[in-house]
Amino acid sequence: MSINIIVLISCLGSLVAGFLIFWLANRNNLIKDIAKMKGESDKIIGTAKSKALKLFKDGEKKARQYKENQIKKVKEEVSLIKKDVDSKEKEVLSKEASLKEVQLEITKSEARLEVKEKNCDELEKKYLSKESELEIILEDAKTKIESISGLTREQARDELVSTVENEAKIISARKIKEIENDLHSDAERKAKNIIAMAIQKYAASYTSEKTSTVVELPSDDMKGRIIGREGRNIRTIELRTGVDIIIDDTPGIVTVSSHNPLRREIAGRAIKKLLDDGRVHPGRIEEIVEEIEAKLGEELQKLGQDAILELGLSNMHPELIRLVGRMKYRTSYSQNILDHSLEVAQLCGVLAGELGLDPKMAKRAGLLHDIGKAVDHDMEGSHDDIGADLVKKYNEPKEVIEAVELSHSDNPSNLYCLLVQASDAISAARPGARKESYESYVKRVKELEDIASSFNGVDKCFAIQAGREVRVMVESDKINDDEATILSHDIAKKIEDEVSYPGNVKITVVREVRTSAIAN
Repeated sequence: MSINIIVLISCLGSLVAGFLIFWLANRNNLIKDIAKMKGESDKIIGTAKSKALKLFKDGEKKARQYKENQIKKVKEEVSLIKKDVDSKEKEVLSKEASLKEVQLEITKSEARLEVKEKNCDELEKKYLSKESELEIILEDAKTKIESISGLTREQARDELVSTVENEAKIISARKIKEIENDLHSDAERKAKNIIAMAIQKYAASYTSEKTSTVVELPSDDMKGRIIGREGRNIRTIELRTGVDIIIDDTPGIVTVSSHNPLRREIAGRAIKKLLDDGRVHPGRIEEIVEEIEAKLGEELQKLGQDAILELGLSNMHPELIRLVGRMKYRTSYSQNILDHSLEVAQLCGVLAGELGLDPKMAKRAGLLHDIGKAVDHDMEGSHDDIGADLVKKYNEPKEVIEAVELSHSDNPSNLYCLLVQASDAISAARPGARKESYESYVKRVKELEDIASSFNGVDKCFAIQAGREVRVMVESDKINDDEATILSHDIAKKIEDEVSYPGNVKITVVREVRTSAIAN
């Protein structure tokens, strides 16, 4: 047991001795490392101090240089300012000297002016004396001229005024001609380009309709069935549809006559359906007419919807759409109103696009401008007033209302009215678009020629191009070139006031001088 303790103690002693030896050895190494690191840190600190000192010296040097440069710059600026001040001072002194010279010259001029004033006073006295002498001479000359010419002063003045007035008319005619040439060379070219472009972009089919509809019959025996016993069937058809049924000796047809195309359409369809059905009696006639009226109402609605879809329009009242479709069965000068309104709407849209306006608003105004004609058979008043009331009732835009109301007015209130008027004239004036009777055409042409012939100096006149131009031949010894210009405007003004005509009438005055000689 004691041996074990002794061994343990000796082991512990050995461990302690080893640890002391290890600690002493490491301590010396640590002391050396610390000494080495201290030397390095002293070296770094010394290097940093030397660099800081160098930077400080460089900063002081740069500051001195900057200060010197600024001082030099300020001195240079002061020197320049001083030179400028010296220059200005010299300039002021020079101007003062010039001013003194000018003052001296003014003094001399004043002296000369005083001398001239004295001379003027003397001249004025002489002038007044001469003027009184001249007045006496002039009065004596006037008296002698009156005695020689046989005219009083008032008569001579009137003669002079008349001469001046004639000369002024000639000058004004020349000016009018110059202005017209300038305007026509520019405005007419631009207008024609826009209108031609609109027409090229749109072309519509044309339908010619009349005031009667012919219904073909399978055989002449059917005429008796249409008339009925004691004429009951034909009277029922006429009363129910509001048309006249004409049954004559013409084989295989019955004529339905009415100025209302919608009624003619209903009556024509009713007769055809009665003949197909075979049962012709008043009760059946009533049923078929009611059926056709209902079906036709649906067709009118579809026609109106097709029209606004074709134009790309929307938000239109259903009743107004139905009236648009109803225009299909209305004509004017044999021109179908729905086709005409679609044509006008398309032209309005193209023209509006060219002029920077809203094409849809223009199309809407063009489509509805004759909407009053769809119901003018049933209502009193002009189609313009009726149409305006309709579009107001169904809350159309203000521009459309004004365009419908003023579509034929001389005082349009907005640009859309002008577009509608121009497009309406283009559509109506298209060759073949409208027809008129032979008698009315001859009457209008004769009126145009009579008006042109009523002016002095007119030799012959001819209405050409279906009455759209009047060619006037004048006597060259009575009408000169300038008076010919005035004459064309006077004739045009009188035609506007006295003749009703579609489109425009061009007045062309021709003055021709012919000379001849014979060589022997």
